[in-house]
Amino acid sequence: MRALVTGASSGIGKHIALYLASLGYDLYVVSRNKEKLESIYKEVRSKVTCIELDLSIEENVYKLYDRLKDEKIDILVNNAGFGDYGCFIDTKLNKEIDMINVNIKAYHILMKLFLQDFTKRDYGRILNIASIAGFMPGVHMATYYATKAYIVSLSLGVAEELRELGSNVHVSVFCPGPVSTNFERVAKVHFNLDSLDASVASKMAVDGMFRNKVLIIPGNMKLNYVLVKALPMNIVVKVNSLMQEGIR
Repeated sequence: MRALVTGASSGIGKHIALYLASLGYDLYVVSRNKEKLESIYKEVRSKVTCIELDLSIEENVYKLYDRLKDEKIDILVNNAGFGDYGCFIDTKLNKEIDMINVNIKAYHILMKLFLQDFTKRDYGRILNIASIAGFMPGVHMATYYATKAYIVSLSLGVAEELRELGSNVHVSVFCPGPVSTNFERVAKVHFNLDSLDASVASKMAVDGMFRNKVLIIPGNMKLNYVLVKALPMNIVVKVNSLMQEGIR
């Protein structure tokens, strides 16, 4: 059994990979920092292949697939991604393009290519890591929220296509709220909500995937999900603005 996990050097990606290893999966873990990967997984009993790649470069995404397409991957976990805080007119365009490349294009390309292989053999799982942010506009994080909305929509649509085909391939999308990772530090944002422990969140995501759940929302976010769906969007946007603040 083999799993590919992107963004596996920290946070949810790291904990998902470690959990899958504890279940007996051999790992292919991807990050821009190979030394960090090797230090994290050096004591894992499963076979671990550490791959250093910057997935904001489209060519590298195809290189990753070409390298692993014959390795009979059972699970693809699309997790690599980052955010940024600031008014849209002030944030850096180059950083946002990189964000779109990692948060959307890398997910899309890997999902497309591996899904084609999975459906041919009629087995495989894809777990896309999104966010509760994917169900609402993001004030001061407009690009990040938009990228997560893309992943939620893509995952739900493709999952239904597979169901209609009677396929044994499954797509799941995990939509947590704040999780205790280095995301806030990198994005320079603080969320005024309780954060979920990364190891707990990761176990929820993987367990939900194995139960063939399409949309996986942690219990602490289910009320938020209902409110986002029920309240007028202008109210949702105003509340969203109050739930996060920039940090230096």
